[in-house]
Formats: sequence, structure tokens, C-alpha cells
Amino acid sequence: MNTKIKFLNHEYKNPIIPASGTFGFGYEFAEYYDINILGSISLKGTTLEARYGNPLPRIAECPAGLINSIGLQNPGVDNVINEELIKLDKVYSDLVIANVGGHSVQEYVETCKKFNNVDKVAAIELNISCPNVQGGGMAFGVDPSVAKNLIIEIKKECTKPLIVKLSPNVTSIVEMAKAVEEGGADAISLINTLVGMRINLKTGQPIIAVKKGGYSGPGIFPVALRMVYEVKKAVSIPLIGMGGVSSAYDVIEMMYAGASLVMVGAQNLIDPLVCKKIIEDLPIVMKELNIDDLNDIIGKAK
Repeated sequence: MNTKIKFLNHEYKNPIIPASGTFGFGYEFAEYYDINILGSISLKGTTLEARYGNPLPRIAECPAGLINSIGLQNPGVDNVINEELIKLDKVYSDLVIANVGGHSVQEYVETCKKFNNVDKVAAIELNISCPNVQGGGMAFGVDPSVAKNLIIEIKKECTKPLIVKLSPNVTSIVEMAKAVEEGGADAISLINTLVGMRINLKTGQPIIAVKKGGYSGPGIFPVALRMVYEVKKAVSIPLIGMGGVSSAYDVIEMMYAGASLVMVGAQNLIDPLVCKKIIEDLPIVMKELNIDDLNDIIGKAK
């Protein structure tokens, strides 16, 4: 059974990657299992300067998932490079994916540049769901031309392969995918969270302090799968699929839809051993489904 995947000039031992924001900076999970079994790790979202994030409460439970509005809490890119990655390197030997957020084009560019000479980082995953402060607060990821221009500017300075993470909260995910591909993206990851909210029935007020947040978990899997499928048919660059993945069967389904790698998000918060279980189950499920090589099934859904 071959689970190795070649993706953007790096060979991943398997396609399983904990998604950004659900696995911290990785080393925190080393006490639960040997994280070296992971294909890679997408680091917690990183910005140029340290951010406290949104006020509490930030989490609300809901059927088949949860809503979060963390607000990119992180220690800033310099601390991530000089402290967090050093800690991770002691317990994880493979390369990782840095996740970058920002509220202006310049902030994105400067943060990405900081990772240019970091050997531990194989690629950068760009979170374009952040509000564009200079553009009136609308997210970079909802306007194709804005997203394309952002990628163009980053590619001028960033030497690492660039993976653009798409928001599902758009009229046409295909239009967004084509725009970032035209801008020079090397790969696309999708989907980021849907927008949702919950109300406390005792107070009649929203549970989350900022009213709404990102809905993730098994409930969004069919939406994510459909979007991966549509984007695979529309672009020529490789994809990373995510959104409600919680089992080896989900991974296989995502790969049939078009994903080369698969990220596991909210399920890490429910079961910290889920990625380990999926990796162990993958060869068993492959045998059950008569799959000898995962590379053979990528994008095979017609």
C-alpha cells in the first residue's frame, strides 16, 4: 500500500495533516503520540505582530461541529520562528506548513518574507479570510481581483511555495480558485470555515462575544467535498482538501474529489488522537476498497 504523496516538490509520507488552528504549533500533541507519523503539520495562524485575538467567549457548540472566533491569537512571526519552531523541531523531524494571516497587503508580504530562509517550512498556506482593514473590512478572500492582486504582490517577495486557503463564503468558489491561480498560487487549500452563530436561550443574546464565527466539523463535509470537486475541475494546480474530515473514509472521499493532501481540523479538538487513528486506518481502508496507491485516486470522481 503506497500512502506517499509528492506535493510541491516535497514527498509526504502520507496525506494526513492537522489543519491550522486545531493543532497549535504541533509540539503540544507530542505528549499524546509520536507526531512524526503525520504527513506534515499546518501551524497555527501567524501574523506579523503578536495578537491577543477576540474577546471571550470564542467557542460555541452546535450539532455536528462547533463555531469558533479565536481572532488569529498568536505570538507574532518572529516568536513563531525563533521559539515555537525550535520547540517543534525537537519532537517533529519533517517539514511543516506555515499559515499566514494579515489585515493589509504589506502585512501579508512582510510576514511571508520572514519565512523565506526558514528550512523547517516547506510551504506557506495563506489565510485570505482575514478582513482587509485598508479595503473597508471586507475579507481578501471574497473578491477575486483583490485576492489575485494579493497573491501577485506576495509572490514578488516570497520564495516558498504558496498555498492559498479559500473561504467557502463566496458566490463562486471556482471563480476565486481561478483568480488565485492566475495570481501565481502554487496550490489551493479548501475550505475554510463557514459563517455561523448560536444564541443563548437564557439571555436571548449571541453566545460568541463577536456575535458570529467559523462553523467547522462533520456537518460541513458535504459542502467541502463539493467545492474541492468543483475546483479540481477548474484549475491545474494541486489541492489540499479539508472541512469536516474525521475518518480514513473521509480522506479517501476527499482524494477522489481532487485533494492530493487532506487536512483534519475540528476533530482534533474533540479527539486529540484522531490523526493517529486515521493514519493507522488508512492502509486498512485502502485494502478494503482495493486501492494500492493513493496517487491513483486523486481527482478520479467524474
